[in-house]
Order: sequence, then C-alpha cells, then structure tokens
Amino acid sequence: MPLTPRMRRAAIPLLVFVLGLAVLGLAASLMLGRPATGTSAVGGPFTLVNQDGRTVTDRDFAGKPHLVFFGFTHCPDICPTTLQQISDVLAALGPQGRDVKALFISVDPERDKPAALKDYLSSFDPRIVGLTGSPEAVAATVKAYRAYSRKVPLKEGDYTMEHTALVYIMDGRGNFVGSLNLMRPAKDAAAEVARQL
Repeated sequence: MPLTPRMRRAAIPLLVFVLGLAVLGLAASLMLGRPATGTSAVGGPFTLVNQDGRTVTDRDFAGKPHLVFFGFTHCPDICPTTLQQISDVLAALGPQGRDVKALFISVDPERDKPAALKDYLSSFDPRIVGLTGSPEAVAATVKAYRAYSRKVPLKEGDYTMEHTALVYIMDGRGNFVGSLNLMRPAKDAAAEVARQL
C-alpha cells in the first residue's frame, strides 16, 4: 500500500523520535560501559618525614592502595582506638595485603617529632607509617586531603588538637576512593580495602 502525503508527514516526526532514542541509547551505553575518569579533589602531593627521620613523599606510596588517617600522639582515645582498628583491618587482609600501608599523619608537628611517632606506633601494626614535618608542610597536607585540625588551648599552657577522624582509602594512583567504615568487623572493612588490590 503506497504512503499518502499525510502518512509521510506523520512518519517524519516518528522517525526523528526513533533516531533520537537510538542516539541517546548509544550515548548511555558508551557512558555506562566505561569507568568514570573524574577524580575527587582529595589528596595530593606532600613531602613529610617518617618516624625514622627519612623524608618521604606521596610518590613513595604510588602503585599500591593505602589508608590515610590524621591524628596525634597525645590524643586520649580516638587515635589509639582507630589505629588499633586499622591494625586489625591490615591483619584481616592476610597475605594479599602485605604491601598495603596506612599513613598516620600527625596534626601536631610541634610535639610529634619522628622519635615520638616511632615510640607511639610501636604498639600497632608495623605497616602503619607515621608522618610529620614542619607546621607548613603538615598544614598543606591537611588542606590537600580536605581534612581539619585546630589547636585547642587547655589549662596551664597545655593544648589538645581537634582533627578529622576519617580513615581515607586511596587507590594505587593516589585517588580518593572513600572513607573506611570501621564500625563493623575488621574482615568486612578489610574486604572494602581488598577491592582496591
């Protein structure tokens, strides 16, 4: 049956609509079929000093996923508790996690010299690397990770530090993946880290 002029006019919008759907479908499949290339602006270059007094940079941890936690050695409860939880997660990773490091970056460079960090971290998993540096270097690192720290005066000239208590998961390219949920069994938190291996 031949198409009448009226049928042809009706077919044109339908054809445009179908072609539009096909283009949208193709675009969606291309976007969903490849990983996202955008990265979060958390983390970045740093130059600090480890608990052995050696200068280290972010490049020393490239190629392997790692954890990052900000704290200080005079922290009364959150830091030692979190460092023990991180130690439990590292242990739960087993042999596949032998190269995974956790960076404990001090927000109190005035008191946390390398020797103080070394002594403090001796109670935790040896894969936890203590980092400190000049106040400027530490402040730049805190800012790069979009973290927070503030010196809070106490009585008789003493002070404490308020700070971000997140444990950052960084992939092997130094990109922020997410924060590690430690409010669950260590093996479950370890499985989250293991996905980056």
